[in-house]
Amino acid sequence: MFQEHAQRILDLLHKSPTRGVITAAEAATALSVLQQEVAITKQHPEDDVEHDAHAHEQEEGESTEHALMQRVGFAARAFPLLEMLKVAKQEGESIIWGI
Repeated sequence: MFQEHAQRILDLLHKSPTRGVITAAEAATALSVLQQEVAITKQHPEDDVEHDAHAHEQEEGESTEHALMQRVGFAARAFPLLEMLKVAKQEGESIIWGI
């Protein structure tokens, strides 16, 4: 995941996208925060639109229609971390990145 995409998720958790840890003790709260945000974005899909790697610009030669089809929502972006948080909570493990 690109930093620009991880930023929104990690901002919710008050974590740095470059280096950090979600401890086993933080996992349940982090899971709850992300699940709540996923629920909110599903209620308001029109506000939950992100392009893939080039969020702010279309690639050369790409049609607007194709760019719109490439949108990736918050729930899809957060899914891998949600799964990791579930396991971390269940097994009492931390999630570490950027070391």
